Amino acid sequence: MIDVGREGRPYLRIGHRGAATLAPENTLDSFRAAIDVGVDMIEFDVLDLKGGPLVLAHSDNLDEVSHGAASGRVRSKSLEALRELAPNLPTFDEALAFFVDEAPEIGLHVDLKLNTRFDELGAALRRHGLEERTVISGFHAPSLRAVARAAPHARLGITYPEDRLSISRKPYLWPIVSLGLSGMRASVGLRLPRIARRVGATAVMLEHRLVTESSVAKCHAAGLPVLTWTVDEPEDLKRVVSAGVDGVITNDPRIFVATLTA
Repeated sequence: MIDVGREGRPYLRIGHRGAATLAPENTLDSFRAAIDVGVDMIEFDVLDLKGGPLVLAHSDNLDEVSHGAASGRVRSKSLEALRELAPNLPTFDEALAFFVDEAPEIGLHVDLKLNTRFDELGAALRRHGLEERTVISGFHAPSLRAVARAAPHARLGITYPEDRLSISRKPYLWPIVSLGLSGMRASVGLRLPRIARRVGATAVMLEHRLVTESSVAKCHAAGLPVLTWTVDEPEDLKRVVSAGVDGVITNDPRIFVATLTA
């Protein structure tokens, strides 16, 4: 099973949707950009198409998947129609083949954007021999329990807190969100281990503003490595690493070299 703890390294360097700052997110080009900068693991999102394959997409919002070329919904379109708008859109199978053929040493962090077809997801991981190199994360408890049955050799991570509306990508809402997170910070170290136990998770994916030495220590005491998202500012990187996190997820993996060797 992939090691998401700190043994042998200070922390895991994880590219968010590949390297979303350097290339279009959730594409193989973005994966290659992340690997060129030296990541240990790549995080990417998996969405289901109605009547089509599993694909890499963060949401059902066509604007995101087409990188601004079109608006509308993703799930209802065929793969062929989507690729007219987003030619570089990979299927889940194509992404897995990439990790076998081009990135045999890189870990996979699959973030669920679906609540069905988990048997298909698990079967694909086994078919490519990648189940034990994979961490699967989400916030929906029934989905995580289903994933545990479908891919028992993959590691499960609980994402906290839920960001269903992608608020983390809307800077104008950050001041309001920060106030809410401040109120959660004191209790997160006690709450997270209980949530993880309920869903069978063995790692936690914690929003970086909730990372403190205390919250990380309480998760570690419960045997839970902490991966934190999404860290793009140098001061935030220094803070979460000092707090003892086991992995850092970033849109721009260049931050690791630029900040921690400065």
